[in-house]
Amino acid sequence: MDRSYAVFGLGEFGRSVSYELMEIGADVLAVDKNENKITAIADDVTMAISIDALNEMAYEKLGLNNMDGVVVSMSGNLSASIMAIIAAKDAGVPLVIAKASDDTQRTIFKKVGADRVVIPERDGAVRTAHNLVAKNFLDYIELSDKISIIEINVKDKWLHKPLAELDLRSKYGLNVIAIRRNNDLQTDIGPNLTFDKGDTILVVTDKHDLGLYKSLKMHNL
Repeated sequence: MDRSYAVFGLGEFGRSVSYELMEIGADVLAVDKNENKITAIADDVTMAISIDALNEMAYEKLGLNNMDGVVVSMSGNLSASIMAIIAAKDAGVPLVIAKASDDTQRTIFKKVGADRVVIPERDGAVRTAHNLVAKNFLDYIELSDKISIIEINVKDKWLHKPLAELDLRSKYGLNVIAIRRNNDLQTDIGPNLTFDKGDTILVVTDKHDLGLYKSLKMHNL
């Protein structure tokens, strides 16, 4: 995959995101102030490092400018979360996802630069990890250990071609179940369906085929 992500805060949510990112092939830098948490996860991620997120100078050794995304999972420490979000955006990280404990924190984190804010009771760690890695996934829902539903943008080369000709099931393992067009969700899917610019599609896929699709997407296939 050759993509790198940093996860700040190794509570239950942060650990789950870290493990899921590793499982789907990303490089993960796990960051926490607690040395015991760093030791516990060190063998399971690419790198684990202990820093005080309130120390502005500590961010210099993390190489955040090389990260494709950052997850800030320290909602129990508002000041540290804000500092990490600002440091990541100042370093030019294109996607920063912050974990909030309530809507007030959500508002604050958005104000200081977080691109997305999740509340664990509403947004799971697995869903967060997949949305982080797959930037063109509009939504991700895990139905089971193997089966997922994702909403994706229609690729330009799919436009105005019948669904039967595109053969997305064989090429990508994507089973189209609905199309969203002009904010309307249509579930009448037939072999002659064609896609227009701006359409998104909901597809069912298994975890193996999801990895294949992301690999092909990264290479513009």
